[in-house]
Amino acid sequence: MSQPSAAPPLTALVVENGVVAEIAAHEVALYNGPGFVWLHAEGAAQVSREDLPGYVPMMAANALLAHETRPRCDEVDDAALINLRGTAADTMQDSDGLVSIRVWVEGKRVTSVSRHRLAALAKVEAAMRAGRLTDGGDFVATLAQAISTVLDPQVAGLGDSLDDCEGMLDGGDIYALRRKIAFIRSQAIVLRRFVAPDRDALGVMAQLEFDWISKDDRMHLREAADRFARMAEELEAVRERAALLHEQLTDLRAEKVDQRSLAIAVVAFIFLPLTFITGLLGMNVGGIPFAQQAWAFWGVTAFCMVIGAAVMGWFAWRHWLED
Repeated sequence: MSQPSAAPPLTALVVENGVVAEIAAHEVALYNGPGFVWLHAEGAAQVSREDLPGYVPMMAANALLAHETRPRCDEVDDAALINLRGTAADTMQDSDGLVSIRVWVEGKRVTSVSRHRLAALAKVEAAMRAGRLTDGGDFVATLAQAISTVLDPQVAGLGDSLDDCEGMLDGGDIYALRRKIAFIRSQAIVLRRFVAPDRDALGVMAQLEFDWISKDDRMHLREAADRFARMAEELEAVRERAALLHEQLTDLRAEKVDQRSLAIAVVAFIFLPLTFITGLLGMNVGGIPFAQQAWAFWGVTAFCMVIGAAVMGWFAWRHWLED
């Protein structure tokens, strides 16, 4: 489904009696069946209202080409407009890694637009080329399952990364862990922002009373919605666990600071009386006791050692050294 870069990136597939064929984008508006046709525009910035077929209402066309979208599902006469968010096929800078796909769904005709490549579309296209999609209900159900299947490992990966961080609490670099946990938490918040609306949009889609949404389609839509609900719950758990780990790291850092402060206080307390003694005996005045005795230096040294040992023994008796 590729087109020369000079032309608008619109591509179309049609399925008739299990046979799949590509048709020109301008032929979609003239197609009267009996098969199922899918028109896709990739790169909404290069597509204008004039590039979309005339059967797409103005309201739907504006929604398909909107710069910012949020997952939703609306019923419009005998058709539905559904927006979903899924994992991008390519790495995007300064992005949350999710791209939107906007779909105008009719019984025998689907028109979709995405600003960037959606990873799940490869599975939808494969199903289309295999002749497994025969109406709009099949298309949306397959798209929903594909998006949830691709996104699920990404959500699970956040939980696994957080598990690794928990295992590194005792011996890891606190500052590096804080940065990693903050990144995981921010990713969970961003994903949660769109995963929950995806669930709601699919739930609404499953409730629409269209003949082209079969019982199996509704079951697959509910299954995908349940998967999105589970991912939303897992993301919420990741966010709460990340906040708890951040608090634990803050406590660990405070404990380390307290331990180091205690060690400094112990050393200072030991040298405080020794400094007083040496300072007193080091005054340059007359009358210093034992100043003319040969043993005075070693005597003062031994006395300082006794004082230091006594202070250390007192700390040990108070169990300060164990902390």
